[in-house]
Amino acid sequence: MKYSPIKILIVSCSLFLMGVVAVATASDQTPNLGQKTLVINSGYSAEALTCIECHSKKMPGTVATWKHSGMARAGVSCFDCHAVEKSSPMAVQCEGLKGTSTYISPMVSSKTCSRCHPKEVEQFLKSGHATLASKAVMDVSKVGGGLIKLQYHYEGMGFIDNPDMKLDGLTPKDMPAYNRASRASGCQMCHGTQVEMGPDNKPINETWPGGVGTRYPDGSVGTCTVCHTRHQFSIAEARKPEACASCHLGPDHPDIEIYLSSKHGQQFLTHGEEWNWDSAPDTWEPGDYTAPTCAVCHMSGIGELSTTHNINERLKWDLMHKKSVIRSGERGDGEKGDMLMRKVCINCHGSTHTATQRTVLDNSVALYNKYWEGAVKMKKELADKGLLKKDAWRDGFQELMYYLWHHTGRRARQGSAMNGPDYAHWHGFFQVFQVYQDMEEIHKWRIKNNKIEDLSTVMSTGPL
Repeated sequence: MKYSPIKILIVSCSLFLMGVVAVATASDQTPNLGQKTLVINSGYSAEALTCIECHSKKMPGTVATWKHSGMARAGVSCFDCHAVEKSSPMAVQCEGLKGTSTYISPMVSSKTCSRCHPKEVEQFLKSGHATLASKAVMDVSKVGGGLIKLQYHYEGMGFIDNPDMKLDGLTPKDMPAYNRASRASGCQMCHGTQVEMGPDNKPINETWPGGVGTRYPDGSVGTCTVCHTRHQFSIAEARKPEACASCHLGPDHPDIEIYLSSKHGQQFLTHGEEWNWDSAPDTWEPGDYTAPTCAVCHMSGIGELSTTHNINERLKWDLMHKKSVIRSGERGDGEKGDMLMRKVCINCHGSTHTATQRTVLDNSVALYNKYWEGAVKMKKELADKGLLKKDAWRDGFQELMYYLWHHTGRRARQGSAMNGPDYAHWHGFFQVFQVYQDMEEIHKWRIKNNKIEDLSTVMSTGPL
């Protein structure tokens, strides 16, 4: 049930006047969640005031930002989020705490946030923004370590320094320090990684800070401040498309570019400064804005839908992987997701418009999948005849196949999903067919000559 702004205001005021808030219980099946009950009393404790006073001198920018936050207005201080038990694997003492019984950690995971926001964190942990996000970077189940091989052996120039390195079962700890730059500056800043700790309980090997799916030493997962940037934690900021843009951009998933070039994005760019970004959750509805942002479609309460932090819930298709399938299992319920997304659209569009858009997406997925299935068939024929190089990144056919999926194919599908015609066409299907035809020519030549061409003619940066 969704509540009106008046009801929410009355409840909030009542709790404030009482001075004590009891937070609802969280699921017992979600071990990442923190305490089930939190009591908040008005005013700051002596420990909290000590932190505020010290950091006002040492880190004035951080404290100034916090003062403008809803946390400060609610009486939530540095101490409330950063204090940990002495036994915590992340427990340290800063200069101002030496000799006291107070321990803190600079790392704050979703487990801490769940003390006050248990429902939001429980939803988040079921989403692609949690364990699934870091799985893309951490998964070593593939031959050669998957992305770990790409990040260290190739991008990190391991192939020059140690060309004979055994790559099966590779883990980040196996790689020398100078090979971490690509991973630390790029992949893990969005996806997250496993935080490694030194003997002083401080993070090492550039494994922190990290992205939304960061895995912490205490077993918790997830960084809420990726969207609700510290230390203001603004709901308005998280609702704006810029919050998503730092990760959802670029040649492989240009979601912000697609959005800004769509009619929805046009209205945001033209009128966004006039919109009301600060409404309470489940009350931010059409009228506060005249076109949706990423948050409106994928997360926010709208019409009969309530707010969710599980960004998988309203999705039908998996548009990220090599072949698009209807979502299931840990990636969501695609059939239900289609129904929920339609409920978003009908708040502003008629049924004919909505049905057409969903059909266009389905047809785009079918078209891309046909290309991919043809590519898979060609690759199998080459593999059966021993006409593929063991190193895929030195093989023109396999390199093109990567771009068919990871760049042009993703752009075609996501451009179709979010009404970005230039990305669906010129950056998408136009390049999909070109890449596919180039793959066909390589395939025909190798089959005809029963050998691999001496030198790849493929542009190594791929289609942009």
